[in-house]
Order: sequence, then C-alpha cells, then structure tokens
Amino acid sequence: MKNHYKRILRYALPYKWYGIANIFSNLMYALFSVLSFLSLIPMLEVLFGQSVPVHERPVWTGIGGAKKWISDMLNYHITGLIDEQGKVVALMYMVGLIIGVFLLKNLFGYLAMYFIAFLRNGVLRDLRNDLYRKAVYLPVAYYSGRQRGDMMTRLTSDVAEVQNSMLTVLELIVREPLTIIFTLVAMFMLSVKLSLFVLIFIPISGMIISTIGKRLKRDSKTAQKELSRLMSIIGETLSGLKVIKGFHAEPYFIRQFKDSTSRYYKISNKLMHRQNLASPLSEVLGIVVIAMLLWFGGRLVFVEHTLTPSVFIGYLTLAYNILTPAKAISKASYAVRRANASAERVFEVMDTENPMDDKPGAEEINTFEDSIEFRNISFKYEEQWVLKDFNLKIEKGKTVALVGQSGSGKSTIASLIARFYDVQKGQILIDGKDIRDIRKRSLRSLMGLVTQEPVLFHDSIRNNILFGNTQAGEDEIVRAAQIANAHDFIMQLPQGYDTNIGDAGNKLSGGQKQRISIARAVLKNPPIMILDEATSALDTESEHLVQEALEYMMRHSTSLVIAHRLSTVKNADLIVVMKNGSIIERGTHAELIKKGGEYKKLVDLQEL
Repeated sequence: MKNHYKRILRYALPYKWYGIANIFSNLMYALFSVLSFLSLIPMLEVLFGQSVPVHERPVWTGIGGAKKWISDMLNYHITGLIDEQGKVVALMYMVGLIIGVFLLKNLFGYLAMYFIAFLRNGVLRDLRNDLYRKAVYLPVAYYSGRQRGDMMTRLTSDVAEVQNSMLTVLELIVREPLTIIFTLVAMFMLSVKLSLFVLIFIPISGMIISTIGKRLKRDSKTAQKELSRLMSIIGETLSGLKVIKGFHAEPYFIRQFKDSTSRYYKISNKLMHRQNLASPLSEVLGIVVIAMLLWFGGRLVFVEHTLTPSVFIGYLTLAYNILTPAKAISKASYAVRRANASAERVFEVMDTENPMDDKPGAEEINTFEDSIEFRNISFKYEEQWVLKDFNLKIEKGKTVALVGQSGSGKSTIASLIARFYDVQKGQILIDGKDIRDIRKRSLRSLMGLVTQEPVLFHDSIRNNILFGNTQAGEDEIVRAAQIANAHDFIMQLPQGYDTNIGDAGNKLSGGQKQRISIARAVLKNPPIMILDEATSALDTESEHLVQEALEYMMRHSTSLVIAHRLSTVKNADLIVVMKNGSIIERGTHAELIKKGGEYKKLVDLQEL
C-alpha cells in the first residue's frame, strides 16, 4: 500500500499549490474547530454564575502559565463587559463570538474542499491519460487471450476508485489528525487526569478497527475482477448482437450476465458491510469513551471538586469532537485498503514491460527503396509453430499474393511485417535493415493496411478518411474517395462527407465500409500496401468496385496481398502458396496452373 500511495502522490506534484492551499485551509479549520468548542466554556460560566471576576489585565509569565493566562484574559474581558453593559449583553457578545468562530471554521472547511477538488480531479485525469497511453502502446500480443472488459474496468472504475478512496486521504491527512491533536492539547489544558484516561482507550479502538479492515483489500480485488468479467459480457453482447439474435442466444447471454451480476452482488455486499461497519463501530467505541468520561469526570466534579461543571461540559464537547475525525480516519483507512486493490490493477498495466519498445538508437526511415525480405523466419503465438523457416523476398513495385487454406499462416505474415508481433527466429528486412532496428512509428508510416473487416470509428466519413493523413485538404479527401469508388455513394448520404457512420460504421453496408477503409489507405499513399483478404466478405458487385480501387493502389505501391478468392490475384507478379506455415509452391498464376499442384486444386475448387 505504501508504495502505491507514494506513486499516486507523484501525480499530485503538478498541483502542489492547490495542495498547499488545502493544507493551510485544513489547518485553520482544525484550529477553529477546537476554538468553536472552547468558546462555549466562558458562556457556560456566565450562565452558571461561575465566572471569576478579573479586574486587572493578566501579565504573561511564560509558556508554563499559558493556561492560566488564557483563562484570566478571557475572564478579564468578560468582567469588563459585565461591569459596563450587564450579563445579558455580555452573553450576546459571547453568542456572536461563537457564531463567528463556527462561520470561520466552515468557511475554511469549504475552501479546503474547493482547493482539493483541483488536485483530485487533476490526478484522476493524468493517471487515466497515462494508463490509456500505456494501453495503446502495449503490443497486440498483450491483449491476446485477455478479456476486453478488463482494460475498460481498469481505465474507468479502478482509476475512479483510486481517486475516490485513496485520494480522500489527502483531504484527511491534515485536517482530521490536526483536529485531533488540537483537541487533545485543549483537553490536556483543561484536565490532565481526564485526558490520560481518554488516551488509554484510543489505541484499543484503533486495534479493533484495524482487525476488521484486513480483508477489505482481498475482497476488493475479487470485486474488480468480477466487474471486468461483467464489462466483457456487455462488450461482447453489443458487438455481436446480430449473431446473438440470429442464433436465438439471448437466453444464454442473459444467464451469463445474471450469473456475473449475482456474483458481483454477493462480493459487493460483503465489501460494503465491512466498510459500513467503520462508522458505527467508531461511534460506539467513542460513546463508550464518553460514558467512561461521564463517570470519571463526574467524580472530579462532585467528589474531588477539582473540576468545575462548565469546564467539564466543555471538556465533554471537545471529547465528542474527536469522534468525527476519528470516524473519518477509520473510514479512510478502509477506503485506502479497498483502493489499494484498484491501484495494484492500474500499476500492473503501467509496470508491464513492452517487449516491442524501440531499441536505443533505433533508426528512422522515410523511404522504401529496394525490397522486403523474410529470411528464415519462424513464429509461434503459444506452443505450436505457425510459421517455420519461411523465406520470401518482395521487390519494390511488385505485387506478391499469399494464398492457401485457413490457418496456413498468411495473416500472420501481415502482422509480422507491420511488427504487431516479433519473430522468434530469423529476420524481416526492409532495404536490408532488420525491422526491429527501425523505429515502429517510421516503419508503419511506410505501410497501409486494409483488412477483411474494416475498422471504422464513430465519427464522420471525412474524419474516418482523414485518419490516413490528418493534414490532407478537401480536394485530396475527395480524390481518395473517388479512387476508392466511394465518392458517389458518399454524396448520396444526407450530409455527404460529414455524415456520422455510427459505431464501427454500422450505418454503412460491408462494401461501403471497405471502400471508406481503402480511401483512408489511398489518402495515406504509402509505398507498401498490405491487403489482408480485403474482398473476401463482399458481394459480387461490391467486390468488383473494391477490386478496381485495390488494383489502382497496387499499381502505385509494393503490395502484399493475402487472398481467399483466387480470382482477385491472377495478375499478381508472384503467388505464394502456403500450407501449415511453410511455402509449398510459388510462381505466376499461369505457371502454377500449368504445374497442376496445390494452387491448381484450390482454383478448381473455387470454380465449381
């Protein structure tokens, strides 16, 4: 917990002046909180007729006589008021003083919360930004096999839990301890015996509260994991709604969701019951202390006569004043235990090493001049090799097609060249340079990617196309859309290029989405194009329009085409046939047909 809290505090450094203003305001709040109760004693003494007249101004004799000097100075002013204007007017002045002290106390309490809001919300923003940045830069491999909702939970509820619970301590770390310290000092000034009696019970109370809070962290981690599962089910449901409805799977997903919410319900109840126990437990322990004080203090008033009734009542109000900050501290300790579980989940991601970070001194490249070479590469996602001793060279300006059965490793080649993953053996070279020695940003700036399932964003068509080149002008956007055979259908939409296409572009057909995706790649105008089964999910008419756009792009770039439909790659300069991660044939369409091997079989199957 300590290390996590220190790391959170580092995020507070940019907002230190708000923190300093908060500390000062809390200091004044704690001071006026004690003074508000101490100011009751002179009024009570006037009411009970116990005030001792002091006609001569007291003289300061040093810190040892501070208590007597303060008491005599108060009585001196009260005596003057009573002598000049009577007890009723003196009482009115004291009531006004009490109201003023309480006003100041609450004013500084508000200012403390006002300043801490900037710090808390600033830390929340910066922590969430850093976590999101880390999540975006982590390699694709990090998310393989992970639930989608897990990262969403960490970015939302875990970070919010850190802000709501752990940062609450920043509010309490000055105000509540100072209130307790000032109150104890005042209590010792009023009665040393009573104060020593109180101090016996404070450690006992702390031990009881600490014992109950030990399981909070473990329960909190379980709750956050279940919440991640819940978020994943929601994400899968929304993204796969058509399939769910098509297979009448609504009852299955509803059952999954209900099971998860039931588990979260039980865990949350346990967590909340323990947390809610903090306040009543603190209050009960506090009342026990107050009850013991009534008994012990009553003896000092009525038996030993070492304490006046007005001082004793004032002392009791001060003792009760400890209860509120003590309750806040006990609740905060519970909250910190709970937040520590969330902080662990946040920093687990932040501390994850990125094995694909750029090497020190990694090279920047801005042009593609010669060739792409896969040299003796082998790759596996887990245990089984997906590619084995794969060798291929793609000359600049050429179009190379990868074909073969599903699972033969074609799409893996596309992922490796874009460095979404790194090979375990061998090298991938661009112009003779290992891509692991090139900065990822500059490597990917040379490439355009069009996938089977186009990835579009909940935004306008214009902004989705601009994703390929944010500096492009209107004419360039329109030209890219025309090359992609997308301009005509865009102009028929209600708002043209400013039409919002909905979540994942679901307001468009599959062919329209793919053409927007191609327009984006055209606008980027990269020297290397990677087409990963870009037409396999389209109908015949859409495929024809998309294929025209793709052929235009391939004429102006070096292209790696992964194809399922072999009719789309007849004109490729080289066709590579893959099976079980290895190349079994290579050549032009005519050469491979003449050879009568695996490629010929695949062509015959598709022509049936």
